Formats: sequence, C-alpha cells, structure tokens
Amino acid sequence: MSIWRVILSVLFPPLAVYDKGCGSIIIVLILTLLGWIPGVVAALIILNNPER
Repeated sequence: MSIWRVILSVLFPPLAVYDKGCGSIIIVLILTLLGWIPGVVAALIILNNPER
C-alpha cells in the first residue's frame, strides 16, 4: 500500500479502492455517505488486505 493510496483513501475513499472491484467501491461509497470515518476505515481495511 503506497502513501498515495493512503492519502487518497483519506480524501475520497471510494476512489482509493477502484481497482479492487465493483463490490468494494459500492460498500465504501455507502459507508462514506453514512459517515466519512467509516468509509475511510473500510477503504484502509480493503487496501491492507493481502489476499486481494
């Protein structure tokens, strides 16, 4: 995970997970709309997952 991805996930979480699939983008987008912090946390978890 690069520093640019971390910065992007803090500024606009759905854009940070664009290459992880449509499901990840939708989940992060919904969580971001419900609250900024849940969206950021979800984006960082998805980006830090070594299995994907």
